[in-house]
Amino acid sequence: MQVTPLVWIITLAVTILFFVYEFFAHVRKPHEPSIGESARWSAFYIGLALLFGVGIGVVSGWTFGGEYFAGYLTEKALSVDNLFVFLIVMTGFAVPKKYQQKVLMVGIIIALVLRGGFIAIGATLIENFSWVFYIFGALLLFLAYKQAFGGHDANPADGKFMQLVRRVLPVTPDYHRDRLTVKLDGKRFVTPMMLTIIAIGFVDLIFAVDSIPAIYGLTSEAYIVFTANAFALMGLRQLFFLIGGLLERLVYLAQGLAVILAFIGVKLLFHALHVNELPFINGGQPLLWVPEIPIWLSLVFIGATILVATVASLAKTRRGTGDGDAAHHGVAQDKDSTAGTR
Repeated sequence: MQVTPLVWIITLAVTILFFVYEFFAHVRKPHEPSIGESARWSAFYIGLALLFGVGIGVVSGWTFGGEYFAGYLTEKALSVDNLFVFLIVMTGFAVPKKYQQKVLMVGIIIALVLRGGFIAIGATLIENFSWVFYIFGALLLFLAYKQAFGGHDANPADGKFMQLVRRVLPVTPDYHRDRLTVKLDGKRFVTPMMLTIIAIGFVDLIFAVDSIPAIYGLTSEAYIVFTANAFALMGLRQLFFLIGGLLERLVYLAQGLAVILAFIGVKLLFHALHVNELPFINGGQPLLWVPEIPIWLSLVFIGATILVATVASLAKTRRGTGDGDAAHHGVAQDKDSTAGTR
């Protein structure tokens, strides 16, 4: 796939313009998005992502188009999982509903920047060291295990990292609108809003560790990796408010993602063996008898896994959701909350 510097520049510029527009059109003035607003913009961004994938298929061939769609599906699923942790963070910090848009926007931008850095590093490693596929594959298998059995019980707002931040930074007990810092009695303090953004940035860094190796297991094209990530993150803010309490009903999402990560991990290990250069494996010669998993199979498997996990989750939680919804609409959803951190 040939991507000229001009195409990269245009892609980056358009991506930045989208987020600038998002900020000034939707986030700058604090408000609670309506279901209609969230639905319209979510549909717009998903439709745009699908059209872009069709464009890649038409211009560069459907092998690359398939890689994009497989990568987009994987990154979108991982992003929904990311939203669940964002919800836990904002609940832990009791972020008022009308300010959650700003937190999400900043968190998404941080995620895109971090993933961009990991994409560049990954592209360099893959281009120069074929053995990195062994590392990526093993990492994904480990992360699949953690995803399946780790869950989201721990609250990042109360983790050791945030405890260290609180010891270093003077923090006000209450929110001061959506300000990040405030001056009280001649001394500068950071607000709980700043702590929330720091926590989400830390979460983004952790999520980038499994996100980038996962998509590099589906394509080696840095351009596809970046655009799939960018489109997966676009509209994530609106999706958060659209699906709302549905996040807590996706009880099998972690297991579904674990299956996907494990599948891609095996795919990466197969590919590593197929292009092997390590002298202590088969004398440094490729194991050509090892099968390469085609992209169409990856796309079908990922799509089917997401579908099964979603349907099974909704089937399991179709009854007795009232209490879960009530919990979801607690402190994190309170429009008038001015409580501080725990």
